[in-house]
This record gives sequence, structure tokens and C-alpha cells, in this order.
Amino acid sequence: MPSLNKIRSVLAGQDHTSSPAPLRRLRFALTAFFALDGFVFAGWVVRIPAVKDQVGASAGALGLALLGVSAGALGTMIPSGWLCRRFGAGPVTIATAVVLSLSVALPPMTHSPLALGLVLLLLGVGFGGMNVAMNSLAVDLVAALRRPIMPGFHAAYSLGGLIGAAVGGPLAAHLTPTQHLFAVAVFGLVATVFLGRALLAHTLAPLAGIPDDAAGTGAGGTAGTGRTRARTRRPVAVFGLIALCTAYGEGALAEWGPLHLQDDLHTGPALAAAGYAAVALAMTIGRLSGTALLMRFGPTRAVVLGGLTACAGMLVAALAPVVWLVLAGFALTGLGLANIFPVAIARAGALGGPSGVATASTLGYGGFLLGPPAIGFLTDAVGLPVALTTVAALAATAAVIACAARHLAGSDGN
Repeated sequence: MPSLNKIRSVLAGQDHTSSPAPLRRLRFALTAFFALDGFVFAGWVVRIPAVKDQVGASAGALGLALLGVSAGALGTMIPSGWLCRRFGAGPVTIATAVVLSLSVALPPMTHSPLALGLVLLLLGVGFGGMNVAMNSLAVDLVAALRRPIMPGFHAAYSLGGLIGAAVGGPLAAHLTPTQHLFAVAVFGLVATVFLGRALLAHTLAPLAGIPDDAAGTGAGGTAGTGRTRARTRRPVAVFGLIALCTAYGEGALAEWGPLHLQDDLHTGPALAAAGYAAVALAMTIGRLSGTALLMRFGPTRAVVLGGLTACAGMLVAALAPVVWLVLAGFALTGLGLANIFPVAIARAGALGGPSGVATASTLGYGGFLLGPPAIGFLTDAVGLPVALTTVAALAATAAVIACAARHLAGSDGN
């Protein structure tokens, strides 16, 4: 964790951010952006079955098209860390929210897997850049408030996803995908304009992620800072790997959970959308209680408990033969995954600042975005239920890594 001097320095530079009221307004605006991100992405998720049929894609072809999201996001995340340092995380959040909102309207306008993959590339650019920028700003705000509130921001993302799925399910029966996603795009743009003003009005000096006493002075200080940054790369990568293992499951459930219910258990579109809603609801509940959980058990125990819970839930969801058991398994999986990703990103950001967030996010969202294509390829080979058991395997792997690497978490990593 950063030193007390570094935490104090977060508030340096702009006096208006040192009072509680501006911090509260900034927290509200940032929380709303997390919710907007989840809402817009869920609008796309619940329309995947319809778009799949529209473009005539097999499971494998859909997996290839979904690589467009992965490529766009992963290619944007590391540059987004640099942009946050150069221009500030707030402006980058707003710009990428505009890209995400505009691009979500494009998939239903395509008529081939290739065209779908190309427009999903732009969707990935907005999604990846927005998540790095939001998480960078959230890390700074966590340090400013001196409370482990990162799960609350991700709870807002899950709540936005829940609302997007809950709205999208009924709309699937009354609106075409083009009409639905156009409405989502307009809502996203209006919300970005409204919330963006509040986000720009209150800024924080970025948390550098390097302790003050490591810098030293003169040439020796520069060498010391370089050595400290080198020492942070390994723990940041470890936290990124934990994020990857669990985000893989979240991405797989978002994009293949509805298809599992619709194709393997023969439900209708509305009930299929309820699969993602169950995950989003459970993750929202888990993240809303995340701060209390972390303060009671510490990050390592919380991650281990969550990984094992998600593993058990996903085995039930993938292999159970009846719908209500599958939905219960989805919910248990969401509850287990809820706090692992935000804990991993927060720890990486505390160690490495925006660069740490970008590195861990690239690994973490790599799992989120590469998981769906991987599930598609595995589905063609072994069937979707067996393919989904890889979510359980990686959740358990995250628990093992967290336990083995608990010394990297510092004094509060029990």
C-alpha cells in the first residue's frame, strides 16, 4: 500500500477537492459512470442471440466475431493508462463513454460475422478505454477517502448490468435489436453529457503508486524510483492474473449464459436473459457488501472464499439439468466472483498508479473479453455445458494464486 505521505499527496494541488462535499460529488458521478458502462454492455449482451441468428453465425463464427471486442479493448487499455496520466482520468472516461455509446448501436446493422467482428472492434475500444479510466480515477478516490470502497464502484457496474438485462429481456419481445440498441446508445450519450460535467468539475491529483521515500534525490533518486517500479511489476502482474481468472467467468456468463439456457435447456428469450440478470443481481449484492467483507476478513481471505464459492456455483450452473438449479448456480457464481476483480485492480493501482491499473486491467479484461471466444471454440468441440466448467476451474485457480501470493498484499493481506 502507499505511504501516508503519498495518500496525503493525492489531495495536493487542488484545494477544492480536499473537502468532503466535492469528494462525495465526484464519487457519485464516477459511480454513475460505472453503472452506465454495465447498462450499455448489458444491452448488447441480451441481444447476442438475435444478432447471432441475424448474421447466420455458428458458435465458432460468433466466437471469432467476439474477438473484435477483445482486440479493440486489449489494444486500447495500455494506451489508456498513458492517456490518463497525460490528460486525466476524467476526460478519458468521458471520451471513451461516447465511443461505447455510439458503437453499441452498430451490431444489429451487420449481416455477416466479419462485419459484426469489425463493429465489435469499436465497441471494444470504448469498453476497454472506459474501464481503465474509471478504475484509475476510482483508485485515486479510494486513496483520498482512505476506505476500501472499490467494490462499491463495481457494484454499480453490476447494478447497471442488472438493469440493462432486466429492461432488455422484455424489450426483446417488442423491439427489434436495431430499435433497442439505438435507444441504449441515445441514453448513453445523454447520460455521458449530464454526468461528464460533474466528473470534470472535481479532480484529484493522480496516485503515482510509488512511495515518496523511494524517490530519493538527484540521480540516485531516479535510479531508486526505477528499481521500485521494477519491483512493482511482479505483484501487479500477479493481481492482474487473479483478475483474469475471475473476469473470464464474468465475460463467459454474460455472453454464453443466455445461450446455455436457450439452447441447452430450451427456454425462451426472456428467461434466457434472466440468466445474466441472476449473475448481475448476485454480483451487485456481493459488491454492495464488499467493503464490510474486506474490512472483516482482509483481501486474501475474501478472494479465496469468493473463488471457491464461484467454483461450486459454476459446476452446478453448467451441469444441472433443470432451469431453477442453473439460475441458482449462476447466482452463486456471481456472488463468489463479485469482489475478486475489484480487489485485484485496487491492489494493482495502489502499487502502480494508472500504469498498474492499465496493466492489471489488460490482463483482467483480457480474461473478460477472451473468455467468450474461448467458450465458443470449446463449445464446437465438447459442447457448451462442458465448456462452461472452465469458469469453475479458473475461479479455483484464482483462489489458489491469492493464497500462494498473500505476502504480496502487504500487511493487510491476511
